[in-house]
Amino acid sequence: MAGRAMIVAGFGFRLAAAPESLLDAFTRSGGPGRALVAATAADKAQTDVFQAFATSASLDTHSISVAALVEQQTLTQSRASAAARGTGSVAEAAALAAAGAGARLLGPRAISSDGMATCALAEGNGT
Repeated sequence: MAGRAMIVAGFGFRLAAAPESLLDAFTRSGGPGRALVAATAADKAQTDVFQAFATSASLDTHSISVAALVEQQTLTQSRASAAARGTGSVAEAAALAAAGAGARLLGPRAISSDGMATCALAEGNGT
């Protein structure tokens, strides 16, 4: 995917989230029909919830390391996220990291109606 512009959907979510929570956040972010990749923190990338969502949405998945998450400059500055993960927004940081060097956020994260998941879109040339 490197070399061509692509859109990545980054996700942050609670362990109690359902695939529907991720879908709701994805829809609210404007991702359907645009994003090709779903990215999240490495410790959540292999969860059943994330894998089920990605499969149902026909998205490739990327696992983002803690180091890559904390390097990103996010629009959102959540104190809870900063304390738990070292970044202002896991969704925004994951999207930026997966979209590659020079990536840009298309907007701040969107939050699912149940508050269990967030999604942010970033555009870049890939990792």
